[in-house]
Amino acid sequence: MGKLSTHVLDTMHGKPAQGVRIELFRIQDNGRSALADVATNNDGRCDQPLLQGDALQQGVYELVFHIGDYFAGKGVSVPEPRFVDQVVLRFGVANPDENYHVPLVTTPWTWSTYRGS
Repeated sequence: MGKLSTHVLDTMHGKPAQGVRIELFRIQDNGRSALADVATNNDGRCDQPLLQGDALQQGVYELVFHIGDYFAGKGVSVPEPRFVDQVVLRFGVANPDENYHVPLVTTPWTWSTYRGS
């Protein structure tokens, strides 16, 4: 059985991003269903997989990273409205028996992601 995990890296400060709020939703025909609302630990990861086993199903999901609040909490001054505030990643799970690791590399002005394992 597979699992869904994430990791947030703060490349402005060169370290894992601790305390980032992350929301997870499942996307279906009638909208979004909330599945999790967590924060990253001191390694920029969640203490447990976001989904694992039977909870990870084939379909479309959305991760919302509250990056603007994270950088504001670090005292980073950016113009309002924030250029990067919430990073919304919508992605598909084709095979729930595989691992889906969705890391986020970010600054207050940019972000990137990829599918890890």
